[in-house]
Amino acid sequence: MMKIRYIFACIAFALLMLLTACTPTPHDVRQSEQEAEIYPDYKDVTIPVNIAPMNFVVRGVDAVEVKAGDLTVRNRGGNVQFGVGEWRALLEKNETIEVEVTALKDGQWTAYKRFHWYVVRDSIDSYLTYRLIEPGYSVWNRLQIKQRCVENFDEHALADYNLQENRCMNCHTPGSQNPQLSMLYVRGKGGGAILNQNGRLRKLDIKTPDMVATSTYFQFAPSGRYIVFSANVVVPAVQASAQKRLEVYDTESDIYVADLEKNRIIHSQQLCDPDRLETFPAFSPDGKYIYYCTSPSVELPQDYKSLKYVLARIPFDEAAGTIGTQVDTLFTGRSVCHPRVSPDGERILFSVQDYGTFPIWHKESDLWMMDLRTGMVDTLQVVNSDMSDTYHSWSSNSRWFVFASKRDDGLYGKPYFCYVDRTGKAHKPFCLPQQDPTFYDDFLKSFNAPELAKGKIPFDAVDVANAMKLPAEPFKSE
Repeated sequence: MMKIRYIFACIAFALLMLLTACTPTPHDVRQSEQEAEIYPDYKDVTIPVNIAPMNFVVRGVDAVEVKAGDLTVRNRGGNVQFGVGEWRALLEKNETIEVEVTALKDGQWTAYKRFHWYVVRDSIDSYLTYRLIEPGYSVWNRLQIKQRCVENFDEHALADYNLQENRCMNCHTPGSQNPQLSMLYVRGKGGGAILNQNGRLRKLDIKTPDMVATSTYFQFAPSGRYIVFSANVVVPAVQASAQKRLEVYDTESDIYVADLEKNRIIHSQQLCDPDRLETFPAFSPDGKYIYYCTSPSVELPQDYKSLKYVLARIPFDEAAGTIGTQVDTLFTGRSVCHPRVSPDGERILFSVQDYGTFPIWHKESDLWMMDLRTGMVDTLQVVNSDMSDTYHSWSSNSRWFVFASKRDDGLYGKPYFCYVDRTGKAHKPFCLPQQDPTFYDDFLKSFNAPELAKGKIPFDAVDVANAMKLPAEPFKSE
């Protein structure tokens, strides 16, 4: 056995030497003041010290050499891939990394204008979960929910259509970025909410007869005992316009709190107003407030463009498990969706659009950020694109957030990371790195509802399939 291993090692080394010998080395280099066209766009971005290698491709070239600090990579073709170990060492010993791209095209070597990577010691949470779904107008098929370690390229399935009779599976959300507390939904006959508590899975039926629908959008309270959720009657409407094929709106929506210890539903007159729509609830990090979006009801579908959601909040008492009565309106103007408060409680990030409640189909949707201490709103021009930017979540240290952006082609959503420094300034975002830098060219799924977690989620798709066989625990209304 040792002899066989030795022979394979020799063959591998010989192949490596052969490939290295066949890779051209730059000579007679022409200097250019132009920037290299690389994909993904990783030029002049701020990155965390624990991010996976920022592999990229230089399009349409015969060979490439990249010098990043004291690290040099050469390759025949345009792919630039760094080893995980050498990349980690590069980030650990540098705060600013100068990157020079030299490429061979039509027999001429050209050195392009250098760019930089700015490395910060504020690490991002190490795991990202997302739903992989086709960007179809009104249908879905072969859904998966996966988790990815952002420090390398390891990926695992948390839920898989093969094990769920190809049913709809909704987004996976951790509580306070804690991998030991999270929940996802499997819809359809026999479905339910799958609650993860320290790796133990429970199947819940979070629905009572007086609710307009089952739980749709939710978030955990800091204690983990409660979730706040909206119950939405969602209507998709296909349109004839080539510019906007789909509009999704709610005909009814209310907000409730579920007590996960006593399996009870807590009501509030202010959050179940029959003349208003309430949706996208989120707890503050101290558990004292529920932030949400609300709009007056209108005649649908004819008046859907007049749906304008405002950002509001209402008190919550975690000790007593009661919802307050004083509603504060924090932001009006554009229609607001998906408010998320930073874990340090200083800022709230939300998406805005011209109207409605489903920003993923609004190309004008952007991310805005409010300073909760001053009320000032940052329109995050360095972050947003001319396509849909939505579905965001924070890292546990409040220095990073991830969001889904369609900026590449207007169709497929991809996860982008943005650094927010201690002054509240947002920096240029970058796309989730992949081992193969051309991965996104051929991957025909959108990364939907990305969520960060501090560690690996302690279950997998088989565990969820087994949990689905359990009877659903009912909830009672109070």
